[in-house]
Amino acid sequence: MAPTPRLTAADFDQELLILFDAYVHGDIDRRGFLDKAAKFAVGGITAAGLLAALSPDFAIAQVVPQGDPRITTERIDVDSPNGSGKVKAYLAKPAKASGKLPTVLVVHENRGLNPHIEDIARRLAVDGYLALAPDALTPLGGYPGDEDKARALFAQLDQSKTRQDFLAAAAVLKARADGTGKLGVVGFCYGGGMAHFLATQLSDLAAAVPFYGNHPPVEDAAKVKAPLLIHFAAVDERINAAWPAYEAALKAAGVRYTAHQYPGTQHGFNNDTTPRFDAAAAKLAWERTLAFFAQHLKA
Repeated sequence: MAPTPRLTAADFDQELLILFDAYVHGDIDRRGFLDKAAKFAVGGITAAGLLAALSPDFAIAQVVPQGDPRITTERIDVDSPNGSGKVKAYLAKPAKASGKLPTVLVVHENRGLNPHIEDIARRLAVDGYLALAPDALTPLGGYPGDEDKARALFAQLDQSKTRQDFLAAAAVLKARADGTGKLGVVGFCYGGGMAHFLATQLSDLAAAVPFYGNHPPVEDAAKVKAPLLIHFAAVDERINAAWPAYEAALKAAGVRYTAHQYPGTQHGFNNDTTPRFDAAAAKLAWERTLAFFAQHLKA
């Protein structure tokens, strides 16, 4: 029997996609989503069914499986004395590395270290990087294995401590004996905002790649020393509205940056676990990301 085709954003009304984005980012709760999604529930599909269809399916999207012989992975603790004390993190690197490796910090979306982000770390390891993916939910017990629970927990974090946790993770990764000391960061959604933040804080950061992340205050743009590669979705007003002012500040500060917007895409288009995934845009964005890291971390 032929496999069921994967749903894409084109299978859903744009208003429903915007509603789902609001739910994902905590602007409305589950009940609010279901109530407002009811008008799209036709043909035997319920509002709960629509939510399930839009939600992540990690099994269908794995690119580099756990146990792939090309890489090794381990769980480590990162000391974060100015943040949460200790943060758990997932470390992936090539199995047959010769010499020291360039390093990449991988920052998750607003659900903590879920299987998708672990897969991103493994993808980077296959491409020759020492990749570290911390779990910001560590102080609340870590990623709970359920996206709704994870999103609710995420809202309870002390973000001032969380920022310190990622700064600590960046320092630990950069200082590793098996690393070259060249550090890059890639982040998605919440993690894209964190990648931007780290670029304003780390004068020795070698490269930063935010995917559709919130921008820092415009006055912080002058602090950015690392080159930026910034990926935007086309339909993402929540993120895109702040870009013109931040871009002007980056230009005024002489920051090296490249920005790409991907036509027809939704927020989260790189995340291959949900229908918002856009295969062509994600492939191009990831190719650009790897080329950017090769230029700035491997050269």
